[in-house]
Amino acid sequence: MKPIQYVENELIDLRQQINQHPLYKTLETIDDIKTFMEIHVFAVWDFMSLLKALQNHLTTTCIPWTPKGHGEAARFINEIVMGEESDVNELGEAKSHYEMYLDAMDQIRADTSGIKAFLYSLSQGNDINTALEKQQIDTEICKFINFTFDVIKTQKSHCIASAFTFGREDVIPDMFLKIIQQSKTSENDNRYSKLLYYLQRHIEIDGDEHGPISLQMVETLCGNDTEKWNEVLKTAKQALEYRLMLWNHIYKSILKDKEATLIS
Repeated sequence: MKPIQYVENELIDLRQQINQHPLYKTLETIDDIKTFMEIHVFAVWDFMSLLKALQNHLTTTCIPWTPKGHGEAARFINEIVMGEESDVNELGEAKSHYEMYLDAMDQIRADTSGIKAFLYSLSQGNDINTALEKQQIDTEICKFINFTFDVIKTQKSHCIASAFTFGREDVIPDMFLKIIQQSKTSENDNRYSKLLYYLQRHIEIDGDEHGPISLQMVETLCGNDTEKWNEVLKTAKQALEYRLMLWNHIYKSILKDKEATLIS
C-alpha cells in the first residue's frame, strides 16, 4: 500500500465523524446560517495563511529571485493559489474565496464585524494571539487558528501541506456537499445565492482539481521518507480533530440561539 493511501485509510473514522456531524441538519433558518458563517469565516481566513505559507516554502516570493528546487510542488501550489486568491465569482469578477465568502455573509446580513476587526488589529501590527484577545474571539476559534499557525511555525513544508491537504482541500468537498444536501438552504432562495455559489465552487474545484493536486504535492514532498510520512499522519489527524472541535462549537452555538429564540 502506498503511504498516501495508508494516511487516507487512517483518517476514515475522523472524516466520517465530520461528514455525519449533526451540525448540517441544524442549518434550518437564515439565522442558523448566519451563526455558522460568523464562526466559520475565521477558518476561511486562516486557510489562506496555510496556502501562502506553502507558497513561501515551495516558491521564491522575495527579491532577488532564486530557484527553490521544488519545480513540481511549486507548480502544484501556484495552480492552487491562482484559484484560491483570484477565482471568479458568480458575476465573473476576480476575487479571493475569502472575499467571496464575505460577500455571501453580506447578502444574508450576517455580522462581519468580528472578522473585520480581527484583521484590522493584525494590520496594526498585533500578533495573532493579541488580535484574538482584543476581539474576545471564542476559545474554540482561537484554538483552531492557533493550531494552523503552530503548524506553519514548524517550517516543515510536508506538515503544512498535510494540514492544508487533509484538513482542508481533501475534506472540504464532502463537508460542503453535506451542507447543501442536509441544510435548508434552497437553490431557489436568492438570499443564499452567493453562499451556494461559494459552496458549489469549492465542491467543483477542490474535488476535481485542488484535492488531487494537493495529494500529489504531499507525495512529492515526502517521497520515501518514513519520518515525514509519520509527521504527515499526525498533523492530518490533529487538523481533523480541530475541525470536529470547531463543528461542535458551531453546532452548540446554533442550538443555544434556537433555544433563546424559543424562550423569547
